[in-house]
Amino acid sequence: MHASTDLDAAAKPANTILVAVCSPLAALALALILLSLLLTVTIPQPIGPMFWDHYLYLDAANRLGDGQIPSIDFFAPVGALGYYLFAALQSVFPSGHPLLLASWCLLVVTGPLIGLVTFDLQKRSRTLAHAILLPFLLFSILPFNTGDFYPYPGSDGFGIYNRQVCQLLYALAAALIYVRSPRILIAVAAGAMIALFFVKVTGAVAGIILCLTAFAAGRLSLRSAVAAALIFFGVLAVIELSLGAVSAYVGDILALLDVNDGILLTRLLQAASLNAGLLLPAGVLCLTLFFADQPAFVSLLEDACRRPSIAALGRVFDQDFFWLGTFVVAGILFESQNTGSQAFIFLYPLLLRIALDYATKGKGKRLTIAVWLLAIAAALPPMTVVIQKSARAWIGAANNIRIESRNLKTMAAVNVRPTVAARAERMRDTYITDPGTFEALADQGELPSFLFYSDFDFQTGWLTNVDNAIDALRAYEDANGVRFDTIFNIDFANPFPWLMDRHAPRRVAIGADPFRAIPPPDANVRAAVAAVDIALVPTCPTTNVNRTLLALYLPSLEIGHTRIKLTPCYDAFVRNGLRPGETAAGS
Repeated sequence: MHASTDLDAAAKPANTILVAVCSPLAALALALILLSLLLTVTIPQPIGPMFWDHYLYLDAANRLGDGQIPSIDFFAPVGALGYYLFAALQSVFPSGHPLLLASWCLLVVTGPLIGLVTFDLQKRSRTLAHAILLPFLLFSILPFNTGDFYPYPGSDGFGIYNRQVCQLLYALAAALIYVRSPRILIAVAAGAMIALFFVKVTGAVAGIILCLTAFAAGRLSLRSAVAAALIFFGVLAVIELSLGAVSAYVGDILALLDVNDGILLTRLLQAASLNAGLLLPAGVLCLTLFFADQPAFVSLLEDACRRPSIAALGRVFDQDFFWLGTFVVAGILFESQNTGSQAFIFLYPLLLRIALDYATKGKGKRLTIAVWLLAIAAALPPMTVVIQKSARAWIGAANNIRIESRNLKTMAAVNVRPTVAARAERMRDTYITDPGTFEALADQGELPSFLFYSDFDFQTGWLTNVDNAIDALRAYEDANGVRFDTIFNIDFANPFPWLMDRHAPRRVAIGADPFRAIPPPDANVRAAVAAVDIALVPTCPTTNVNRTLLALYLPSLEIGHTRIKLTPCYDAFVRNGLRPGETAAGS
């Protein structure tokens, strides 16, 4: 008898430890620790389409280090939160690959948010908590988009802020659907909405739709909604009063709307067509739920008309088809403004709830099976695509070779197929020896290929050109006894200040897409460009995009700068009268 009691007593601590280790919160903590360890080393990434998109974070981190504030000191196409988190994480993990730092930095926010959801949910069901947490970790850890924009496997260095918005929407949706604690729901809703606003404003629009759905359905009470809104606007007020950054950010958004004046309907149709693989089963599921629940819905509607009340209206709107329909609308609106994303991953918590509910509703075996199959068909595509793309990219990189460099820091941790490396070298030689062909294409408004900026050989060659340009910049400085303190690259990305520990000019936009992300230069921008020590112009090859970009800034460079041939692939505008050790006024 005593021996049995002693064994039971000894087993209790062991069982407690086992339960703690297997808990969802432990899985989250373990994942965050593992990612932190991976960031202590530089993990080479296989080059991918539009790979240079993540170099914007390096430019932003360098500007933040100089004391520049996004939207105040420079135009930014998205919110500043990702830039600040990247800069903070880079200071802690200087050896971390920039792509992984940019992709994982938002876990500083989403980790605690999903942790709160998991904490509330695991009190009722650890299995369900794991079912919500593990897909979130899958999407957060694997830095890949759900859409295909290039036929060959590689890293998705673009659409990072879009992926982060989707991960925030996932945490918000999970909280609105599953969390029962009012305090936790308020904290997650407010935190997610603040982060959505400062990552990308269209994400905040989608988040508002999700919150309004939960409010209409009675899942988000009036008190909780008001409390979350007060926290949201309170944080915005503090930031605005202390920095003026909110109004400046709104000004940038309005400027972007002027630049991007395309037809909304076209973009909505494009978003729907790109994600048809999951939207079709989701649409069929929505119709199935509507007809299956129609008798109960009509009864609730009649009851609300006879005895109107907030509770009665909540029961009317708390219908599976209403939740699913509004979530899909939110997703389509957000994706209509994106190139690259983890589209519609926030549907998964809702689809899981619908499937589980139908298993207990007693609606009939056939209907339940149909609902489950449609829910699975809508939920699986994002997961399978992300897993498949990551496997293709990293397994396919087994025979890749690392590019050679001297000046690229962690940017150089990229590998490519030998055939891509050889093609990049041949194409560079062609750009140098036969520039007329590419100038003729630029005259006609055409790029050398339809997917030119996604081509792996272009991205590879671009890195080599930057590496060579830094050698030439240092050689010029040594030969002339000067120092280029402010460096401006008239191209999409400007990594030169970060690579050379110099400064980027203030006021100049980050992420220089002249057709989508740069408003016409004002007097402040023109003055800042006129003050730079050196402005670089890529010429391998000349493109209509670079020509358009140069045309924006050329009036500011023609008088006070002299154009020289820096390398076979870079021209440069050197500030006249630059003296040894002088710092430009624009730094």
